[in-house]
Amino acid sequence: MSLRVTQANGVSVYTISGSNTSRSLPDWLARKRKRSLKNDEAYQNRVELIQDFEFEEASQCIQVSEDGEYAMATGTYKPQMHIYHLPSSSLKYSRHTSALNLTFLLLSQDYSKSLHLQTDRSLEFHTPMGCHYATRIPRYGRSLAYLKPQAHAIVTAEGNEVFRLDLEAGRFLKPFELGGYEGIGGEVKSVECVGVADGSHGLLAFGTSAGTTEFWDPRSRNRVGVLAPPPNSGLVADTLGDMHTPSITATQFHRNGLTLATGNQAGIITLYDMRSPNPLLSKDQGYGFPIQTLQFLRTQTNAEEKVMSADKRIIKLWDAADGKAWTAIEPSVDLNHVTHITNSGMIMTANEGQQMHAFLIPALGPSPEWCSHLDTQIEQLADRSINDPDAYNAGEAETYDNYKFLTKAEMRSLALDTYLEAGKGANIIRPYMHGYFVSQKLYDEVRLINNPFEWEQQRQRLVSQKIEKERESRIRTSAKDKVKINKRLAERIEHLEHKLNKKSKDAEEGEEEEQEKVNVAADPRFAGLFSDQKFEVDETSREFQLLNPSTKPNVAAAAAAGERKRGKTAVELEAESDSEKSGSDNEESSEEEDNQEQYKPAQKKKEPEMRISSSTYRKSGHDTRGFAAVSKNQKIAAKKERTFGSRAAGIKDLPPPRAARGATSLGDKEVTFVPTRKPRPERKPRGGDDDEDRPSKPDNGSRGRNFKDRRSASGNAFRNMGISSK
Repeated sequence: MSLRVTQANGVSVYTISGSNTSRSLPDWLARKRKRSLKNDEAYQNRVELIQDFEFEEASQCIQVSEDGEYAMATGTYKPQMHIYHLPSSSLKYSRHTSALNLTFLLLSQDYSKSLHLQTDRSLEFHTPMGCHYATRIPRYGRSLAYLKPQAHAIVTAEGNEVFRLDLEAGRFLKPFELGGYEGIGGEVKSVECVGVADGSHGLLAFGTSAGTTEFWDPRSRNRVGVLAPPPNSGLVADTLGDMHTPSITATQFHRNGLTLATGNQAGIITLYDMRSPNPLLSKDQGYGFPIQTLQFLRTQTNAEEKVMSADKRIIKLWDAADGKAWTAIEPSVDLNHVTHITNSGMIMTANEGQQMHAFLIPALGPSPEWCSHLDTQIEQLADRSINDPDAYNAGEAETYDNYKFLTKAEMRSLALDTYLEAGKGANIIRPYMHGYFVSQKLYDEVRLINNPFEWEQQRQRLVSQKIEKERESRIRTSAKDKVKINKRLAERIEHLEHKLNKKSKDAEEGEEEEQEKVNVAADPRFAGLFSDQKFEVDETSREFQLLNPSTKPNVAAAAAAGERKRGKTAVELEAESDSEKSGSDNEESSEEEDNQEQYKPAQKKKEPEMRISSSTYRKSGHDTRGFAAVSKNQKIAAKKERTFGSRAAGIKDLPPPRAARGATSLGDKEVTFVPTRKPRPERKPRGGDDDEDRPSKPDNGSRGRNFKDRRSASGNAFRNMGISSK
């Protein structure tokens, strides 16, 4: 088990839940990562006091029912309330509200009846079925109190009025009107808090913005006394910068009804005896923030009376007799409300973090019944602390936080071996295993003395790393890949791995365990396939072409003798092309056409490449008729080599373009015609007079031939008899 513990004045305070404890993971994430979390000691030793003991943004108020089995908390965002069943350590249900909650009270012994004061001036009565009833008050409220004998709800608000709501009759009663004491206390602008002497005389104590405390008797509905502002309470500034007397923000009666504790806006707590207007004790909280919570507690060991005072920064417990500090709790987040579980040593807080906090003080009392197992675990940790002081104590989290581990050789190189002598370096050097823990501050100073230029060297290393990173991000013709050879094979394998991993991810999405992804390039067994020249694939071989008939062999890469140079950037290629173009233009202007033709580079005939598509084969510039093909770039280069005069002489005068018949520049044209059949010329019968004079021609065609003796393939019997069917 892992618990965070702090000590103040020898009193241990254990953090059971909150932001300072070990991290908590959602159930779905814990199931998914259960294999990796098996070896996580901090997660395996975690303590989950209550399930979902948190809010999305912050918690506002928390209360525990009288029977000790339920806890209710309000928070945001969105405004909501949580009901926890403590024996089962789980969330019973949650409910959203229309406005943010300021404070609330549990009217019954369990959670079934509660009264909520909202920030929109509304009072809501909630039951397990939902919001039972809602009403509004004339002004914005400050705090709540409940008088059990009369069943009255007391609501303090802005102004000098205190509203009373009779829950039995279901109506508002005449409010209490507060107003200074004998005209000296000034005007009461708001009533900040209320305290009830429940179980004793039943008086109400109201803390006002004027710094006074007024006592009212609910039976006679009259004021019975006023306390002046406490002496030496100081002055505070309001929002406009004006100085005024700090208001009373918290009041609490002792269970005997004779002692009253008040806390003001400046962080001053004052104890009074109800039989005297002079204060018994005055104590400063230390941070200057308004006091939010005051409560009288009793320790388990010697039944000493303690006072718990809390502002938004710290919780302090001190002796009610002399004001001596007993212990303190300082969470890492701001506090909004603090409550103590009766007859135990557990304190719960509503704060500005997502997780609500729970602290256990064994010296104050035992664990509650629903988490009594904490006592046994804390005793085991205490036994370890007694037998081994460094095993588990208040300073365990800070023991080696500011220390650097060094071996004996490193101590000797830094000239720290002089501290190893007896009696030296006891506070800054601690032996551990095969070396020593050295104070981090001492280590930094000694390292700087031995090497004064270490910072400059580190700065140069950082600058060089940044420059190299920028160089790699520049665009190059050949990228600097990790794969040195067989790049095509690596690309195909990467594509197949991507498809395989995607398919396996979709198939195993609902499974608990997560399988490792396939990555051949990262496998050390196949590292030589992409780095060693012995395993390079020869794409020009016959075997490769038979296995991959549609793959174009990389002839240029095969012709290179394995020498790979750094590719040129786009800027370098552009500059090189500009220089070549300017040089060729100068040579064209200085030489004649005939001389230039002699020095034309002979174009080599490209060998046919393995291609499936004939159109793609022709587009690539291959010879399809046995002659060398001339590409488009070669034709353009040949035109550039000719002079302007020779090219102008070869241009012929073109005839002017002929306009289409009936063509107009604008509009449409409609053409209509009637189809007619062209009359066929009459044929003269054979054997006439003209035939005698006409020379005889060989009968090579079928026209004019006698088909009498030929069989007919027609199935028309009348046609064969010479009768036409109509």
